[in-house]
Amino acid sequence: WYAALSHGCKAATLHSGMEKMKLYLLPGESIRTPRICMLFWQGDDPMDGNNRFRRFMLTHHTRKIDGKFAEYPLSAGFDWGDPAPCNEYGCLTEEFAVALINRYKQFGIVPEVFWLDAGWYEGSGGPDFSGGNWSTCVGNWIIDSTRFPRGLKPLSDAAHRVGAKFMVWFEPERAIVNSWLAKTHPEWMLSSSDKNPVQLFDLGNREACAWLSKYIGDLLEQNGIDYYRQDFNMGISPYWEANDEPGRTGMKEIRHVEGLYKFWDYLLDRFPCLMIDNCAAGGRRLDLETMSRSAPLWRTDYPYGEVTGYQSHTYGLNFFLPQHGTGMWETDDYSTRSSLGAAVVATWDLSTRKLKVADIQRAIANFKKYRPYYYEDYYPLTGIIDTQSDSIWLAYQMHRPSDSSGIVVAFRRPEAVSDRITVRLSGIDPTAAYDVYNDNTGLTLRMDGRQLLDGLMLHIPQKRGSLLLHYTATTPETAR
Repeated sequence: WYAALSHGCKAATLHSGMEKMKLYLLPGESIRTPRICMLFWQGDDPMDGNNRFRRFMLTHHTRKIDGKFAEYPLSAGFDWGDPAPCNEYGCLTEEFAVALINRYKQFGIVPEVFWLDAGWYEGSGGPDFSGGNWSTCVGNWIIDSTRFPRGLKPLSDAAHRVGAKFMVWFEPERAIVNSWLAKTHPEWMLSSSDKNPVQLFDLGNREACAWLSKYIGDLLEQNGIDYYRQDFNMGISPYWEANDEPGRTGMKEIRHVEGLYKFWDYLLDRFPCLMIDNCAAGGRRLDLETMSRSAPLWRTDYPYGEVTGYQSHTYGLNFFLPQHGTGMWETDDYSTRSSLGAAVVATWDLSTRKLKVADIQRAIANFKKYRPYYYEDYYPLTGIIDTQSDSIWLAYQMHRPSDSSGIVVAFRRPEAVSDRITVRLSGIDPTAAYDVYNDNTGLTLRMDGRQLLDGLMLHIPQKRGSLLLHYTATTPETAR
């Protein structure tokens, strides 16, 4: 799909739809085109409109389990990045994975989900590693029996014993030529016109979609996998265009996307407590339909751990998307606050002396304490013109209207000259009193609501510093 916005002195014009579609339908044939949602709003503060859309998304287009809102998790992996030539989890073994789960338990830092990413399948590594890696072996959706002789069930059992869930990475649409999937079902593989060794599994083929749905579903069930992570690391348009029938441009695209929704709906119906992590090379499938079934725990493949970018991603995505997460690489306040959101992926290396257990425990506790606010109303406090510079302050507010409480998160970036700025909060009751807790100092200051509305001064003495304030109305009667 595409969208293009233009504006003149009195009007704005929006064009949106499928980028390439020129086709006819056969007798009895039907298709779906991209779903478009428009929320109309009038008022003085544009953020009121954005927050109505956030609430709409949470109410009508997020995963529900047993009729209740599904909160996405704090995840952690199995020691990210093995020594060369290993990559991802190509050299992970059952014994090492279980030992790491036990180490999380020993340190009192058990995540809500243990995350097994790429490299658990045949050909992607192991003791006789000979040049293959996770990416060159996609399509081999068979568990590596050398490293996991009992399948992945021992890993899920270990996660469940410490009170966590277990999630596994898949990339079912992409298959390398001569991979297990490509050789088993060549009739379901689409090639591009440039003879690329990567093939596309044709989800638009009903028989293929049904087969894949059951196959992946059986793998989840047999291995005790609680959550499903789907990646997608390829440009897809050349495959659709090369296989469209003459005069039916766009049909392969339509059928493939219909098949993707059908596949995910099958998994969600078969496993009522399942959650789907939607990656697609980091945030490349964030639309109304996918968000109705999934959420991006890993919203971007932007350089790992570069926190200026992480702050900007949060600042921008929060305008319309309540549920998204990113990695948390370090344990200092500036880094961990840069990764705060509705979900987070802990990427700490537990085999190094660089990190301290107490710092990890604090980072986890703060995430769990402040996570609920990321499902509430959002207000950017430092403008939207330049969010990427290292010489600025960036600050935002998450506000809960139901009890008039919230948080303010602020960053003084490495080259920002001033050690203070003044911001004006939103959603505050001017007649109420508020207790404002400073997470940096541990001190609480009582302030009038009018003060918070007219101008709250934020002070961060050091460059590359951060501040987190948690405010609460002092009595239920004064909260709106």
